[in-house]
Amino acid sequence: MENFSLRAFFLVFTLFLCPQLLRSHGFISRQPPRPVIFTQHNGSDSDPQQVHISLVGKDHMRVSWVTEAKQTKSIVEYGKESRRYNAVATGEHTSYKYFFYSSGEIHHVKIGPLQPSTTYFYRCGGSGPEFSFRTPPSGFPIEFVVVGDLGQTEWTASTLAHVASMDYDVFLLPGDLSYADTQQPLWDTFGRLVEPYATTRPWMVTEGNHEIEIIPIIHSGGFTSYNARWPMAYEESGSTSNLYYSFDVAGTHIIMLGSYAEFSKSSAQYKWLEADLAKVDRTKTPWIFVLLHAPWYNTNTAHKGEGESMRKAMEKLLFRARVDVVFAGHVHAYERFTRVYNNAENQCGPVYVTIGDGGNREGLALKFKNPPSPLSLFREASFGHGRLRVLNETHANWSWHRNNDSNSVVADQVWLESLSTSEACWDEGLLSLLKDEL
Repeated sequence: MENFSLRAFFLVFTLFLCPQLLRSHGFISRQPPRPVIFTQHNGSDSDPQQVHISLVGKDHMRVSWVTEAKQTKSIVEYGKESRRYNAVATGEHTSYKYFFYSSGEIHHVKIGPLQPSTTYFYRCGGSGPEFSFRTPPSGFPIEFVVVGDLGQTEWTASTLAHVASMDYDVFLLPGDLSYADTQQPLWDTFGRLVEPYATTRPWMVTEGNHEIEIIPIIHSGGFTSYNARWPMAYEESGSTSNLYYSFDVAGTHIIMLGSYAEFSKSSAQYKWLEADLAKVDRTKTPWIFVLLHAPWYNTNTAHKGEGESMRKAMEKLLFRARVDVVFAGHVHAYERFTRVYNNAENQCGPVYVTIGDGGNREGLALKFKNPPSPLSLFREASFGHGRLRVLNETHANWSWHRNNDSNSVVADQVWLESLSTSEACWDEGLLSLLKDEL
C-alpha cells in the first residue's frame, strides 16, 4: 500500500508539477488541433497586405503583396535607411477568379541588386507601412528554418512565435501552406497571419496536396491560387514550372521538388532535376538540400507509401549527386532517418527528415508502425519546427524544436558532415555504375 501511494504521488507530481520530467522519460502529452485563426485586414483597399518576400537569383528579392483596390501601383521603394528610399523598382500585377471568388490585385516586384548580410527598408505601392528584411550572407555560417504543413491555427501562431524567437536567414516550407482547400478567403487570412514573419526573411516554398484545389468540371486546373500568390524563382533555375525549382545561397544548393507534378523519367521535372544536379560544383557548393512534400521514407501509418512512386523514379538521381538531406512534409509528425538509399542504410545516401508538424488544422499523425524500423532514428508526433545551421563547408547542425510546451524545446538534434568531403562516396567506379543504370 505504501509503495502504491508513493507511485501515485510520483505520477501526480510529474503530471502537474514537473511535466518536463515526464517528457524526458518519453511520456509526452499529445496536443489536439487548435482553432483556425482568421486574420483581418484593417487598412484601406489601397494599403498593401499579405506582404512576403522570396529570393530571386544571387542578389535580388521578390516582394509580393495584395491590394483590394485595382488601380494601385506595382512599385517598391527601398533603401538601407528607414524612410530614406534611394531606389525604386516596378513590377507586375495579376489576379484570378475561382468559382464565385475574385482575388484582389496581386503584385510582384523584383528588387536589387542587393548586398549580402544587409538590412533593407522598403515600402510597397508608394504608401502604407514600412517593412524591413535582412539579406542572407554570402558565405557560411547560414541558418535555415524548416517548417512543413503550416496552416493557420493557434498551433501555427505558436510555431511562428518560436521561430521568431531566434535569429535565422531563410525560411523553407515543403508544402501545405494555407489549407484553404478551395475556400479562397483562407488564402487571404493566411497571407495576413504570416506577414510579420514573411516580410523580414525570405520564404522559399514548394507545393503540397492542399495547394492543388481542383474541382472537377467547375475548376479543372490545379495550383491556380498558389501560382498566382507564391511565385518562386523557377525560371532562374531553368525550370518551366513554379512547382519545382532550385536556388543557391551561401554555399548551399536548395532543390524544391514537386510531389504533385509529373516525375517519371520522361517528365520535364525529371529531366530538369537531372540537368540541375549536373551543374552543381561541390567544390564551390559543398551542400545540397532537397525539399518535397510527400516523404519517400515514412514509418507513420499516415500517408504510408504515398511518396513511393516518386522515390523509385528519382531516388537514384539524388543518391548519385550525393544529396546531403531530404526534407518532407505531409505526415503531421516529426521523424528523422539515418542516411538511406533504396530502403537500406547507406552512408553515401541522404538523411531523410519528415517535418510536417507546423500547425495544420487536421491534427497530429499519432500512429507509428511498430516495431520501429532500424532506419528511423527519432520519431515523435508533436508540433514544432526545425533549424538547419550550416557552419562551414564540412559541418552543419540539425535540430528539431518541439512546441507543445510554452517554450520551444530542442527534442532532437544531430551533427551532419557534408557528403562532398567523403572520398569513399565519390569512388569513380561506383558513380560510373550508377550513371549506367539511370
